[in-house]
Parts: sequence; C-alpha cells; structure tokens
Amino acid sequence: MIVELGHFALILAFAVSIFQMIVPMAGAHTGNRSWMATADPAATVQFLLTAFSFAALTYAFVTSDFSLNLVVANSHTDKPLLYKITGVWGNHEGSLLLWVLILTLFGASASWFGRNLPPTLRARVLSVQSAVGVAFFAFILFTSNPFTRLASPPFNGEDLNPLLQDPGLAFHPPFLYLGYVGLSMAFSFAVAALIEGRVDAAWGRWVRPWTLAAWIFLTIGIGLGSWWAYYELGWGGFWFWDPVENASFMPWLISAALLHSAIVVEKRESLKSWTILLAILAFGFSLIGTFIVRSGVLTSVHAFANDPERGVFILAILGIFMGGALLLFALRAGAMEAKGVFGMVSRESGLVLNNLLLAVSTFVVFIGTIWPLVAELFFDRTLSVGPPFFDAAFTPFVFALAAALPIAAMMPWKRATIAKPIRALVPAAVLGLAVGLLTWAMWTGRSAIGPIGVGLATWLLAGAVTDLWSRTGRGALAGRFSRLSRLPRADWGKALAHAGLGITMFGVVTLTGYQVEDIRVAREGEPYVVGAYEVELLGVDENGRGPNYFSTMASVAVRDAETGREIAVLTPERRIYPVAGMPTTEAGINNGFTRDVYVTLGDPQSGGGWALRVWIKPFANWIWGGTIIMALGGLMSLSDRRYRVAAGAAKAPRAGVPAE
Repeated sequence: MIVELGHFALILAFAVSIFQMIVPMAGAHTGNRSWMATADPAATVQFLLTAFSFAALTYAFVTSDFSLNLVVANSHTDKPLLYKITGVWGNHEGSLLLWVLILTLFGASASWFGRNLPPTLRARVLSVQSAVGVAFFAFILFTSNPFTRLASPPFNGEDLNPLLQDPGLAFHPPFLYLGYVGLSMAFSFAVAALIEGRVDAAWGRWVRPWTLAAWIFLTIGIGLGSWWAYYELGWGGFWFWDPVENASFMPWLISAALLHSAIVVEKRESLKSWTILLAILAFGFSLIGTFIVRSGVLTSVHAFANDPERGVFILAILGIFMGGALLLFALRAGAMEAKGVFGMVSRESGLVLNNLLLAVSTFVVFIGTIWPLVAELFFDRTLSVGPPFFDAAFTPFVFALAAALPIAAMMPWKRATIAKPIRALVPAAVLGLAVGLLTWAMWTGRSAIGPIGVGLATWLLAGAVTDLWSRTGRGALAGRFSRLSRLPRADWGKALAHAGLGITMFGVVTLTGYQVEDIRVAREGEPYVVGAYEVELLGVDENGRGPNYFSTMASVAVRDAETGREIAVLTPERRIYPVAGMPTTEAGINNGFTRDVYVTLGDPQSGGGWALRVWIKPFANWIWGGTIIMALGGLMSLSDRRYRVAAGAAKAPRAGVPAE
C-alpha cells in the first residue's frame, strides 16, 4: 500500500509541477498577483509529495519488498541496513528520484527564503525551476519508473553492485546531486532575468548564495568520490579522468567561474551577459553529466544505465532547455548593458582572467571527454582519451590560475596598479620560490612539473594568508590581530577556499611525482624494503566471511626500515560477493600526515606466495584535507550576514515591473 501511495504521490507531484510551470509565469506576464502567489504553495506541495514518494521507495528497500523490480535488482535480504538504504540511489531509477527530490527541495527553498525577491522575479524563477521539474518527472514516470511491480516476486534479490557497498558511497551521490541540481537555481535565475530583460547588482547578490551552495556540495561530492576511489577500488589512484569523474568536474569549474563573475555584477554591474551565459552553461554541463551517466554513450565504471531510449530523452531535455535558454540569451543579451567601467589593471580584470582560465579548462576537459564519441560517430574510429592528454592539456591552465590568483585577489576595484599587490606578496613569492627550488633539488632528474607545482601551491597558500593579513591595515600587531578577528566571514571564506586549493594542489603534485611503487611475489616471513619502510607478509586467512561476502585477508607488517620499529599491521583484503558474483579489492592503508602506506593483495602464485602491491604515497591526505578546507571556506562565506540581508531592497518596487 505504501508503495502505491508513493507512486501516486509522484504522479501528483508531476501534475503540480505542470501547474507551477504555467500559472505563476502567466501571472508575472499579466501582473496578476494572485496567480504569482500560487508559486509558493505549489513549490512546497511539490517538494512534500516528492519527499513522500522517495520515503516510500526507501521503505520498500529497508523492508526488502521484492515485489518491486528495483528492489530485486539492487538489494538482498542479507545486506546490511546502511547498504539497503544506499541501494535506493545506487541505481538509475532511484538516483533519478533523488535527483528530482533535490530539484524540488531547491525550488521550495527559493520559495521559503526568497520572500524579499520582487514578486515577478520570484514567480518566474519558481516557474522556470518547475519547468525543469516537469521534464524530469516525465522522464522518471515514462521511462524510469522506480515503482514497477513484478507479477511473481522472487524470494530474494540480486544484490547491489559490491563496489557501491561502502560508507563513502552512502554520502557521495547525495552531495554530488545537491551540487548538480543546485545549479538549476542559477539557471532559473538567469532565464527569469532574461525574460524580465533586467540584470543588476541585486540580481548578482541573489544568485550568488545559490551558486555558492551548489559549488560547496559539488566540492564535497567530488572529494568524497575521489577518496572512495582511492581506498576502495584498490588501484592506488585518486583520479583517473573517467568520463563520469569529468562530468562532475566540468560543472565545478564553471560554477567557480560563475561565482567570481557574479561578484563583478554585484559590485560593479559589469559582465552581466557573461554571467548570465555562465549560469546557463553551468546547468548545461550538469545536464551533460546526466546524459553521460545515464545514456551509455561513453563507457565508465560509474555509469548507471546503457539504455539508448533514456539517452535520447535526456538529450531532448538538454536540447530544449539549453537551446531555449541560449536563444533567449541571444535575443536579450543586448539589453544587459554594463554600467561599471574598469581599467586593464583592476580586480575586475583579474576576475575576467580567472573566468577565462576556468572556462578554457572546462572546454579542454569537455573536448577530451566527448572526443571518443565524436571520433566514432563522424570518423568511424575507436579512440581512448586518457590521463596523459588531460594531464598535458589541463595542467598549464591550473598553473596559470594559481600564478595569477593571489595578485588578482589583492587588487582594488575599478582601477589599480599592479606594483602594490606585488610588493605585499614578495614574501609569499620568495617562500614559493624557495620551496620550489628545494623540491627541484630533491626531484633528481624527474619532470619539472613537480617543483613548479609545489612552488605555485606554496605561493597560492601564502598569497591567501597575505591577502587576509593585508585587510587588517597598519598599526600595532595586537590591533591588527584584533581587526583580523572582526573581518567579514566572506573574507575569511575566500582566503580559506584559496588556501584549500593550494593545499590540494600540493598534495596532487607531490603524490603523483614522489610516490614509490613496488609489485612482487611476497612470501610469509620474508621481509623486504620499499622506500623507507620494511614490509613483511605475516599470513593470509582465506576463510573470512562477512554479512554477504567471503573474504581472503592478508596481514602485512610495516616497519621503519632503519630502526625496525613496527608502524602498523595492515589487512588488505579480497572479497567475493556470491549473489552478485563479483570480486572487490579492499586496500590496507596506514594514513599519516606526510605519507600513506598503501597495500593491496593480489592472487596466490603457483610457486608459492602472494602477489603484493605496495605504494608509499607522500602527502596523499592533503588532497582531501584541501578539499575540506575549500568547502569550509565556501560555508563560511555563505554564513556571512550580507548573504542573508535583502539585496537591493530599495530597488524592489522598480524590479517588480517586468521589462518589455
């Protein structure tokens, strides 16, 4: 009964979304306030109905209701409760329902927290947001219904993909979807502004919190996915430039550009057309990511589905919304007149450079991701674009961004001289150069990318600290520290985000350049040295058993090679999930502040012993530590009081009149 109610609630939510798409937009066009006012209750009802539908599907998974086809395909009675819950979104249909739930949550949030928006703009924003909902409700109900029943339910299910049975996957998809779908709000604000024909400083301030929230969620989601790949897949890496990894990375890059561009709109009322275009493209790349994950056109271990029919439906959604928004942009872009002028050397120019580098970086990732499909369709060639291309093509833009960011962040608005920020950043430059030269001395014949990257990461981190300190003015040290504590949270947030980027960059460069790898046949009781550590296979238990898997687990001692002091006993593991018939590799990892010792167990060898793979990974955890700091910086900026104060309150009456 609960499942039927959940299905019915989803159909009702679809009907409400159609109402919300049409009536408030018509009200905004005709000036009918009662019609416009219907957007708020409709947004709330739409969210509540979708939430009930999602709760009903979750109930079916938790209670192992094998009358549902989706539960049979993605669950099992013996599976732990956590993975029964995560099984809800560990598949195409359930994850799409989560997608729609988050979409309606953002729409309802715009209604709840957007009371200070001009009535016509709020009505149009909620109407556009609901139009996106209509498309995805239709997609889920007509091609991907999660509530499909089976005429003859089996006694048990087929189990969830074993790779997804991990705590990291309990949180990675929801955060990623919060970021993906959160960018729909920026899209809705952009289209609503184009319909009204007006973008001003108040619009820039309204759109920034939604974009920042989406960027924070994307940062956390990408970080969790990278961390999961590092410790769960057993291949020793944290990023492989997989199409689905790129699908989340492209919106992250574009949303970062959008955030910085919206600042210029808010502060100087410039770059209006560019900011609107970025808002459209940011959500466009989210839809492209959805197409990549669910169409099967590109091969990926993360893909949810390979159904061409679903791919065509998503492509139609992408074409309608992106095509329509870009057409509207072409018709209205001339009305987005820039008011603020600025010199070639100014903070505005620095933000333009930031935007160009991020946009070109996104384009590079997009070309590398989509090129195999283009080559197959138009040239009948099967190509594989892998890490070597992305590393070579993407790295120069990251280095350029890192070099320019501290200087641009410290320049004043409108007109500036470059000498002043450079003088303030001399200590940061000296520190970055010194660390880079030290790394060069230790690099001993390897690529120059490592020392340059380490130097730039240090420059970025020191530059963020210098920028924050420069805002305390002059005077006694005690007074400057006192002013430092009273700086706006947005200033602290910016410094933290930039510093986090530097820390992540440092971790990536040092890990990829300095890691030590050893693969050999290890025998019990025969220690050997890897880097600065002694490794010994103590034994292998081939009879382990988990709640829904069988296990082969090794015990591996890791000692200091010089002193013989035992550091850890690691337990790398190989699991077999009999229901899914799939093996997984669980790495044994000894985490440290400056390095990880990473061990995976291979197959038994015919001559005795086991294949054992050992990595020494310097500063691995700095990658995710920097990601956390970036997200914390975003949260601190989002908590700034200025984000919660009504933007352009004095302009609200004028903004409420639609431009014709």
